[in-house]
Amino acid sequence: MRISKVYTRTGDDGKTRLAGGQQVWKDALRVDAYGTVDELNASIGVVRAFNMDQSSTITAAARMENELRWVQSKLFDIGGLLATAPGQTFENMPRVTAKHVLRLEKLIDACQRDLAPLKEFILPAGGKVSSLLHHARTVCRRAERLCVRLGREEPLSESIVKFLNRLSDALFVLARWMAHHQGEPEQLWEREQESDHAG
Repeated sequence: MRISKVYTRTGDDGKTRLAGGQQVWKDALRVDAYGTVDELNASIGVVRAFNMDQSSTITAAARMENELRWVQSKLFDIGGLLATAPGQTFENMPRVTAKHVLRLEKLIDACQRDLAPLKEFILPAGGKVSSLLHHARTVCRRAERLCVRLGREEPLSESIVKFLNRLSDALFVLARWMAHHQGEPEQLWEREQESDHAG
């Protein structure tokens, strides 16, 4: 596909078109879902930009670059699927399958082997890359919630929700994993004591 013109003025009335040409409101749930997946994709792009500064010196950063690039491509596939009305199919339509979910699970398991078990909640903080991964995780959770809601109203592949669910777990583990390999201490949630309110 070649995009020769960025603006078309066709969306000035608050509507947009799905992949099959159907016109829908821009705040429709389906549009909100694929728009949030796009936001997630952009968030991961920011992670990659910061991670690139270290990928030549830290093996973990180089591996994460490869994994996140693949994730971004799959998110682009999911965006395309969400932008397609139920029941429509096109030639060379992207797919999200159990195999892609399994790849995320294998990534999680591999990273977990380097990490100590969690004994307390951790704050979404740390170094730049870890913090950005935590932020991407929260956007992923929002995308997942929207897709769950969409799936209750219209036909939607279960693999999309499973992929987003597993991806949010992977982003959490990657945030811990990168902090570990960069020697950054995890910041634990501190339970407030009653004595803190005294006086």
